[in-house]
Amino acid sequence: MARYTGPVSKIARRFKDSIFGPDKSLERRNYAPGQHGRTRKAKTSEYAAQLAEKQKAKYTYGVLERQFRNLYKKASRKKGIKGENLLKLLEARLDNTLYRMGFAPTRRAARQLVTHKHVCVNGEVVNIPSYSLVPGDTIEIREKSKALEVINTTIKQSGSKRFPWLDVDKANYKGTFLVYPERADIPEKINEQLIVELYSK
Repeated sequence: MARYTGPVSKIARRFKDSIFGPDKSLERRNYAPGQHGRTRKAKTSEYAAQLAEKQKAKYTYGVLERQFRNLYKKASRKKGIKGENLLKLLEARLDNTLYRMGFAPTRRAARQLVTHKHVCVNGEVVNIPSYSLVPGDTIEIREKSKALEVINTTIKQSGSKRFPWLDVDKANYKGTFLVYPERADIPEKINEQLIVELYSK
């Protein structure tokens, strides 16, 4: 499946947010990229703000346009607030959950672990990063993959950070997706209402 493989610092600087994880270049140059990054006037139109928010969400979760649109349609069919439903579905992706559990340093790394068949869901190997988890699903690192340096290093560095919708057992390299997260618990700085307004046109 196609995915964005370009420079991440450039995108982070465009949105002035470390959406791909800690970024030293963003700390040094907290302005838009390019020759006119310091002097470029911010676009103030309503459409520009809505489009930028959608792009930010897509880059943050590593989702391309068609997949993002399909998720929005699915979120629209569910009961509740469309924007919050969208973020809940994005958070329920396998690659994102693996990242939240602290088994991968970034979502990109989590996608690679999944596609290389290092991850099991409910005891079965799953190699689809966009796999949608449901409450009760158990995620586990395969036995032969537990010695991978990237996983063990990330577990040590992630510390005790926890998310209330996940039950993580780092000692045994596994965790459970308990419930869909509440909006207040999702740390991403995304204004989902602007995305809803964009797709509602």
